[in-house]
Amino acid sequence: MAPRANWKGFLRLSLVTCPVALYPATSDTEKVSFNQINRKTGHRIKYLKVDAETGDEVSSEDIVKGYKVDTDTYIEVTKDELDDIALDSTHTIDIDEFVPKADIDNRYLIRPYYLVPDGKVGHDAYAVIRETIRSMDKVAIGRVVLTNREHIIALEPLESGLMGTLLRYPYEVRSETEYFDDIQDVKLTRDMLDLAKHIVEKKSGAFEPELFEDHYETALIDLINKKRSGAPITAKAAPKGGGNVINLMDALKKSIANEKDAPAAKVAKETVKARKPKKRVEGQREMLLPISGKGGKEAAAKAATTPKKADKPVRAPARAKKAG
Repeated sequence: MAPRANWKGFLRLSLVTCPVALYPATSDTEKVSFNQINRKTGHRIKYLKVDAETGDEVSSEDIVKGYKVDTDTYIEVTKDELDDIALDSTHTIDIDEFVPKADIDNRYLIRPYYLVPDGKVGHDAYAVIRETIRSMDKVAIGRVVLTNREHIIALEPLESGLMGTLLRYPYEVRSETEYFDDIQDVKLTRDMLDLAKHIVEKKSGAFEPELFEDHYETALIDLINKKRSGAPITAKAAPKGGGNVINLMDALKKSIANEKDAPAAKVAKETVKARKPKKRVEGQREMLLPISGKGGKEAAAKAATTPKKADKPVRAPARAKKAG
């Protein structure tokens, strides 16, 4: 199933305009997710929107946005009023300026998107904008409205397309001063720094995200597969504490000694690298699991007496999430 665009409109650089679509560049739908269920019946929990005072359920058409002024007073704001202040960027990404990428503090980055031509027309204009940004080695700054909220977006070339990254406003970024003020100013010896540098050099390598493993996700899938097949679940032993570091120099020396005694780590990395990556099914989300409750206990008992090889959790197709 083809991904659905979060936003469609126009990309404009002065008088050069082209129709574009915005797609999320990342996804959390592959992660294991859970539903809340009633332990007694095995049924899924359903949430209702109710009036806080009367307790009566409220229909969607009667629900509006309100800004809280004090305990019992709200200022009602309608959708039309919000649309009126959404500015022209509701349907157009206007490029306002070009800045060096190094000037953008990482704390301002929110999430990446792919910006592609929408339809068969406008590819020439899209290419002109893309190659202009590429040739100047800068990032284009524009504005876009997602879910009634205007965002700043930074556009940069990515292969044959454009990647847009939403940016935070200054009021959303906390100053580091209040956090770093109490950090002590300590003096380190050259020997300490040399030992630490040696450890860093031993652990240095190229950035290869395909080698990263989400250990918690792996443990979740393993747990679910075991419960599914009726295999016994054993509690994991508590990890041993590392203890307090008494002497920093001794800790650095011990770290280097441990590195020398564990050359297998590099071999393991090379082995993982050589493996053919597993094919991942896109758009998976909710798992279909046997649950306790009506009919659940009998199924669980049957599974326990006839164990079978556990497969990966079966998941239902995910629905596209809205951005914003």
